[in-house]
Amino acid sequence: MLDKSTDKAIIGLIIGLIVGIIISVVIKIFITNRVKAGQIGMMAKGVTDDELPDAPFKAGLEEVKGRFGKLTAFFFVINAIKGVFRQIGRTFTRFGQAVGGDVGGGIMSAIDSAIQTVISYLADCCLGWVMYNKNTGTARAACEGAAIFFKHGKTLVRNIGRIFIISFISLVIIGGAFFGIAYGLFQLNPDLFAPLANEIAEAAARGESSNPEWLTVPGNLALIIAAVIGLVMYGIIHSVFIRPFILVGVLRNFMAEGIKEKPTEQDFAILDGKSAKFAKLHSEA
Repeated sequence: MLDKSTDKAIIGLIIGLIVGIIISVVIKIFITNRVKAGQIGMMAKGVTDDELPDAPFKAGLEEVKGRFGKLTAFFFVINAIKGVFRQIGRTFTRFGQAVGGDVGGGIMSAIDSAIQTVISYLADCCLGWVMYNKNTGTARAACEGAAIFFKHGKTLVRNIGRIFIISFISLVIIGGAFFGIAYGLFQLNPDLFAPLANEIAEAAARGESSNPEWLTVPGNLALIIAAVIGLVMYGIIHSVFIRPFILVGVLRNFMAEGIKEKPTEQDFAILDGKSAKFAKLHSEA
């Protein structure tokens, strides 16, 4: 039975966790998303007009405030854009469901991961279009942004290729480098993971777990942990440095196609039939 001090420590930990989650959500809603929107707005301006204001960070925040006015309008557009792309993306995940079984589940999971990656870029480009077209209503501009990708199929394919090729190269170089460094350091002390391997083996012998036998080999644990370190470092460095680089290229193609030929009501009608969320957004335009 736990003593009172332990109970208080656990309660304090839970309260601290809840408070931390609330603070992180508030920061994301009221600060991070608006800063990101401002940055995307400045990217759209930069790739289209080939110039930026003297203070792009401040100008970006002012653009967000001027474009959306109220915070509710900003989040309505953001959530509508993501909802449209997610709903259309579910059409592709049905292929995995149709296959069924473990193979189908794996296919569906892979397709869903790929779609979520593409959706994040599509939503950012769509937001850039909304920010750039100041004289068009936010709902109408969001509809145009969503339609641009489906109107210009070649551009969509080129952008998707750019996203995955550069991301893969980034994974190989960044993830591979940190994996190699971590595994090399682990090899300086070959017995580093021996206690953990022994504990796994003993737990299996006692019937407390059913971990595969290869997890009881210290060298294999070193490989796994090095791989995790490589993936974590890839995720951090890629999101901070590589993803913005990819987004600029994708956004440049997107803005060029949209300016050359804006979507029409006929294009909207096609998406109305594919996405109820788009139809609702269209009705607000």
